[in-house]
Amino acid sequence: MYFLNQRIFHCKQAKTDNYCYLFVVSTLCIALVGCANLSVQTLFSHYSAALEKTRMLTSRGQYQAALTSFPNTLYSDILTGMERGRLALLAGDAVLSQSILQKVDTQVTEQQRQAIMPLSEGLNQVGSLFSNNNMLTYSPPGYELGFMHLYLMLNYLRKSDLDGALVEARRANYVQKNALQLRAKELKQIKNTIQQNGISDNIGAIISHYPDAGKMLGGVQNGYLFYLSGLLHEIERNLNSAFIDYNRALAVEPNNTYVAESAKRVAIKQGRQSALILLEKKYGPYVQPVHNSATLVILNEQNIVNARHAWRLPLWLYDNHNNLVSYSVSLPYYRSLFNTPQGAILIDDILVKPLQLTDVNAMAQQFLNESLPSMAARQVLRIVAKNAVRKSLAEQNKRGINNLVANIFNVLSDQPDTRSWQTLPQTAGVYSGFYPAGQHVVTADGKIINIILKSDQITLLWLFRHGGNVIYWQSFLSGI
Repeated sequence: MYFLNQRIFHCKQAKTDNYCYLFVVSTLCIALVGCANLSVQTLFSHYSAALEKTRMLTSRGQYQAALTSFPNTLYSDILTGMERGRLALLAGDAVLSQSILQKVDTQVTEQQRQAIMPLSEGLNQVGSLFSNNNMLTYSPPGYELGFMHLYLMLNYLRKSDLDGALVEARRANYVQKNALQLRAKELKQIKNTIQQNGISDNIGAIISHYPDAGKMLGGVQNGYLFYLSGLLHEIERNLNSAFIDYNRALAVEPNNTYVAESAKRVAIKQGRQSALILLEKKYGPYVQPVHNSATLVILNEQNIVNARHAWRLPLWLYDNHNNLVSYSVSLPYYRSLFNTPQGAILIDDILVKPLQLTDVNAMAQQFLNESLPSMAARQVLRIVAKNAVRKSLAEQNKRGINNLVANIFNVLSDQPDTRSWQTLPQTAGVYSGFYPAGQHVVTADGKIINIILKSDQITLLWLFRHGGNVIYWQSFLSGI
């Protein structure tokens, strides 16, 4: 950025206005891209726009095509890796999915260890003041980190590797706890920034026009992760951890009777009479399964999470020379919070319905709600910084050409930060039941799936359903 300031100074001495303003703008673009190693596309576009084709192919069930079509941009290696790891899982390539997600896991660990290098992030902070929040290093929110470990767990379970899955379950709990602590620290820092710069009134004005996001339950904790972790701990015979995780899942989705049955089952095994009385009072008496029966657990993922969209509040201001100056406040938002209910499934021609474990839309919305004050604060500070640069350019050029070019740059470069993991499911649910050992037929959205159930063992059936397309795999685990 020092190079940019020196060149602007020399432009004052230039006699040719056209050369000066062209040089200033081109140098500004090069300097901004150089500060964060971003492409021109990331400077003048945003993540959701770049991912439109990939999401379209995913919605059509063309997962391999979606994987190969992923845009070659530098929004974030970590975010790109999470998207590609998920798409590889949907495309049926568990080996590639595991390899990609393990690499992302290493990158996240290194990012957290360094706590983001001060020098590089300092350049990104400066660059973001003159362009947009996409210059900032992408740090995955806690719910995305939870899903990263969850899909590592599922890839292990696909090959019946209980030990590997349990390691990921333990790490997921630690990572989510650490991410929440880091998030609290960031919120405190942005509060101090707002107070120090005296811009609280400006932010209040912006948020008063912002689309109402509403409040949603289950926006912080991942019931899907808690349930799966509880199931693995129960198989491991770590009943205390299993009971804790099942109850965590119930706290997220208190109407999920399948989770409640699991909690009651563990309470009986542990002799937790007081806990069992409370559970049976709310959910009814526990039904003991028939001896030597087989267990079927269906994990049902549906649709894909909403993408962030661009919301802009145009601002037209007059400067000291009565020139009209264009600015805008650009923030991401979610157009809709509607979720499709968990779809029914046929098991041997008997209709059953999975119950929701987690609402990913709600989790994404909750994180955006928490991030909104910091995003708005950066927008206000960005307008101040851009206005200072524009005034400097206007003083160099009395014909107003530099002022016009600065206006155009301000509008084009003001892109909202729409970065988020956009190939995640919209919701996830569970169905569990006990059946006679042998072959059974599961039908989901017209897809016929033949499954085998074994006495005193769990058959885990994983489904992803979207737009009439169904992909699945099944695995055998020890009994409960």
